[in-house]
Amino acid sequence: MTDQVIGRQSAHALINFFDDQHPPLGDFMRDVEEGLSATPRSIPPVYFYDQEGSALFDQITELPEYYVTRTELDLLGKISSELSLRAGAGAVVIEPGSGSSVKIRTLLDALGDASGYVGLDISRDHLIAACEDLARDYPDVAIGAVCANFTAGLKLDHLPLPDGRRLIFFPGSTIGNFEPADARAVLAGFRSGMRKGDAVLIGADRVKDEQILVDAYDDAAGVTAAFNLNLLERIRSELGATLNVEDFTHKSIWNTELQRIEMHLVAQRRTEIELNGKVHVFEVGETLHTENSHKFTPTSFQLLAESAGYTVVKHWSDQAELFSLYWLEPNWEA
Repeated sequence: MTDQVIGRQSAHALINFFDDQHPPLGDFMRDVEEGLSATPRSIPPVYFYDQEGSALFDQITELPEYYVTRTELDLLGKISSELSLRAGAGAVVIEPGSGSSVKIRTLLDALGDASGYVGLDISRDHLIAACEDLARDYPDVAIGAVCANFTAGLKLDHLPLPDGRRLIFFPGSTIGNFEPADARAVLAGFRSGMRKGDAVLIGADRVKDEQILVDAYDDAAGVTAAFNLNLLERIRSELGATLNVEDFTHKSIWNTELQRIEMHLVAQRRTEIELNGKVHVFEVGETLHTENSHKFTPTSFQLLAESAGYTVVKHWSDQAELFSLYWLEPNWEA
């Protein structure tokens, strides 16, 4: 069930429509309780992004060690002419997990004559604000906002979208934060909002020198450490847990077997987290696993895409082969 589409004369007058699909919010308390009781202990990375966490992540994207954002933006600029040709005139760009909508500006500039843009995110107020900012800067593009969880598939047919080719834009190697089976499900779910001729433009971080990867998630300035430790601050301040943040340190490791960077919070001494009357004891060296970031080779990403029912039509990478962009089209016979 979705809210009636709201037109330009609504309270959100800068955007063409807002559609609230009322996505269920994660249960922070439940997920932390379950994560602390699990073996091994882990907490979903979605809880990184309170106001402080989001601000710290913005700082991370500017760090010299964190190559992902600047490499992808540079790559988008370099292939802009080809992207414009592939998308065709009047393309409609759909961005699941749009967040602050930074990279979409580079893509809209590259396309030149996009007819529409739909930002899709679970954070309602942030989504509307970001889409209104875009509407101010791109008055000739029909801007819409959909509050929804993109992992449940894309429900778009009821929206007043222009008729152009739909291009789903999924940058930043967000796909790498999912376990392989979940990544397949996300890509397969995108197809629910696609028609024949539509495409996906997706970013994927590459397997590379281990030290480059580890440094990108454990910078010299300690910003990523603060980002990771902020999760404990949230657990203490918002859930009322009793814990000492100072008893934990941040650690990033490269898991060669699973081809992923893992972020952990490591107990430096025997310590406890008490939550809802239950005490969780951490011995020295025990960890709380907070994030995975899977990396890909062109071959491994192609296998993932094909398993989700897509054909890799085109693949681009920077000269140093740090990061890749892929143009995918559904294989409707799969």
